[in-house]
Order: sequence, then C-alpha cells, then structure tokens
Amino acid sequence: MLAFKTKDEVFEKVISLEKPKCKYCGEEMSLWEVPDINVSDGLGWGTPYLFVCFNNECRLYAGGWKNIEENYGRRGSYRCICYPETETYECMSVWSPQGGQGQIIDEEVLKYRKILTEKTEKGMAALKEYKAAGNCQAVQHILLDAGEPAGVRMKAAQILGEIGVLDNIDPLRNSSFGNQVLRRTVEETVEMIHQRHFTRECPFCAEVIKKRAKICKHCGQEVNGK
Repeated sequence: MLAFKTKDEVFEKVISLEKPKCKYCGEEMSLWEVPDINVSDGLGWGTPYLFVCFNNECRLYAGGWKNIEENYGRRGSYRCICYPETETYECMSVWSPQGGQGQIIDEEVLKYRKILTEKTEKGMAALKEYKAAGNCQAVQHILLDAGEPAGVRMKAAQILGEIGVLDNIDPLRNSSFGNQVLRRTVEETVEMIHQRHFTRECPFCAEVIKKRAKICKHCGQEVNGK
C-alpha cells in the first residue's frame, strides 16, 4: 500500500511506478485519476489514482458490451483497472466508448515529471551546499516546506540528523508530516541530534535536558531512570 497520504504525495509516488500491463490484453495501462463522484458501486476506490486499460481491442472491453446487454439490458462494457503498487486487477463499468477517458492524465504526468525532476535537482543541489556550509537552519527550512518534493525533504531530514543542533528539535517536534515515511525519518533525525549532543527530552515537560540528568532543570521533576 502507498505510504503517502496527501493526494500530491500519492501522485508524486505513483508517477515513478512502472505502468502495469492489462491482464486481458497485455497492453500498457494508463494512469487514471479517480473522479470525485465514484463511477462504480459508490463505495470508493480507496486511492486517488488507478491504472486503467483503454485499449478498445482488449477482450474484456470488446466482450463486455454483449455481457452487460444480455445481463442488465443496457449499453455498457468494462475496463480493466489495477491498483498502484499491487497486482490487484478489477473491472470498472463504463457506459460509452469515451467513458472514463476524461480522467486519463498521461500528458499531465509528463509535464509534472519534468517539473518534479527540476525541483528535485534544485533542492538536492541546495542541500549539498547547505550541508557543506553547516547551515542547519536552511536545511530545516527545506525539510519543513510542504511544497518541496518528498525525496528532497527525506534527504533534508537525513542531513539534519548529521549536522542539526538542539535548536532544531522544537520546530521538528511541533510540525506535522502527512507522509508516514517522512514522519518516521524525522523521528530518527531528532534521535540522532540527541545522540550527538548527549541529550534527551524530559518526559514531563518535554524540554531538552542532559541524558544523565537526574532532575529536570526546567520543571524540577525527578527523571532518573525515566
């Protein structure tokens, strides 16, 4: 399952995947954006993007017209769909030859991929420069910028773990990360900063204290062994 929660993050992830082949005809499937109004049974797809076969010669699609007419008395057919990062194939009903084609985003993918590549290269170059200069505040700024590509933010988190200072901990703790993988990486970043400075956070007031402290200097609570 995709670990990215926001739609933009899912899109960024899914365009990097190899397109699957239709199980019925072997043709490469198209990336498809799920419409706001579901076109299936109303239960929802559980993902904002799917791969769909739009080959009109596909045996599922070609034979579906007769099947639906005989069983349901109306004009329609089926398209093969595949869920990203799985080998789960299902059928989607369509009610005209053009059904669903308005959500094909292959051209948009090409444009987005170019923009994403440029942003990623620019972000990685900046991080390399900031790391060499020991500019942990600039690295933190990139990490906390939701507009940066997820890969760049992941790299920023890793670098901050190497060069970050104690002042970086509070901003990281007070920020939310919809990307689960990034959130775990940031947790590791904070731990790396603590390890390098021989510190930890008070379990009572969350202020930074020495790892060997017995009494928190901020709240006065006994923290020995806690």
